[in-house]
Amino acid sequence: MQIRRLSSAEADFQKKFSELVAVDASVDPEITRRAEAIVDDVRERGDAAVLEYTARFDRLPAEKLSDLVISAEEMRQALETLPEDQRTALEEAARRIRVFHELEKSFTVCDEYGNKLGQRVTPVDSVGLYVPGGLAAYPSSVLMNAMPALVAGVKRIEMVVPTPGGQKNQLVLAAASLAGVSRAFTIGGAQAV
Repeated sequence: MQIRRLSSAEADFQKKFSELVAVDASVDPEITRRAEAIVDDVRERGDAAVLEYTARFDRLPAEKLSDLVISAEEMRQALETLPEDQRTALEEAARRIRVFHELEKSFTVCDEYGNKLGQRVTPVDSVGLYVPGGLAAYPSSVLMNAMPALVAGVKRIEMVVPTPGGQKNQLVLAAASLAGVSRAFTIGGAQAV
């Protein structure tokens, strides 16, 4: 791998830098437009739009949003029925992520001018997570996003995860159980946001 170096002393630095940080031209503006239209439709029609898009894109028809809920019990079952080697690996990953985030503490210091500086770690009431779960399922995404919230003391951690055709990924659900996700929804795509 070759590392590209830029020097601000070079005459064409600004041009080269602008090219380097430019938005990826491979992003299709049509995809962005369609996603924005879905978000606008959900904003306007609410649950009816979410249900329509979930049936259309994930082939998961439902009459009401509550039909798409994954309970904490179902997530716990996913964890308990994992093969031992997978469960051990997931538990170790969760432990390591938890230990790292437990290092974050509130603190204050005074600098040489008498200014009080610091960090205050306080939980918010609730968090929502979007986790890949279809063809690209990443239990690590669940752990790395939910575990800091759990450590911080967030009371309600909820998740949306696509389940094309109703196929739920056991590792993703098991990770959600380990990371304290209280409820999840089988919704993906822009409509989940």
